[in-house]
Amino acid sequence: MSDRLIVFVCTGNVCRSPMAEYLLSRRLGTDSGWKVSSAGLSAGSGMTASKSAVDALKELGVNLAPHRSKPMSDDLADEATIIVTMTAAQREQLQTLYPKLAGKTYLLKSFDPSSPDTDVEDPIGSSAETYCQIRDSISAALPGLVSYMKTFTEGVNGRNCRNE
Repeated sequence: MSDRLIVFVCTGNVCRSPMAEYLLSRRLGTDSGWKVSSAGLSAGSGMTASKSAVDALKELGVNLAPHRSKPMSDDLADEATIIVTMTAAQREQLQTLYPKLAGKTYLLKSFDPSSPDTDVEDPIGSSAETYCQIRDSISAALPGLVSYMKTFTEGVNGRNCRNE
C-alpha cells in the first residue's frame, strides 16, 4: 500500500503548519506509512520558516530550517488523506475552495480534548514565548491526531470529534 498523506494548512505556511509538519514527522518516524506535508492558503512558494518558529523547534531538537513554503493546490487536495487546519476559518475556506474535502478536513485542536480553544492562533510578529506556546499547543494535539491516523492503517475510519 502506498503512503497516505496528511497536510497541515495555515495562512502563510511559515509558522504553524510547518511546525506541525515537522513535529508530527519526528513523532511518526520514517516507517509510519504516512507522508507529512504543509501548505498555506495565502502562501508564496519557497519562503523559509519564520526565525521564531525555527528557534521554537530547535529547543526540542527539531530542525525546521530546511522548510520552504508552498501554497495549497488542487494536487495536494486530491492526494491528501487528511487535511488539518489551524483555525475554523481556514477549514471553512478550504471546504469552499475544495468542496470534496469536507469529509477529510479537521481542526488541529479537535484532537486535543483538554483544549478549551478551537483555533491555533497565528503567532506571526509575536514574542519567542508566544511561538513556544503555539508549538506546545500543536504538540498537545498530536497524540490524538496520531490515534486517529492509526484508524486508517487499521482499516477503521470513524471519527467522533467536536468539529464534525
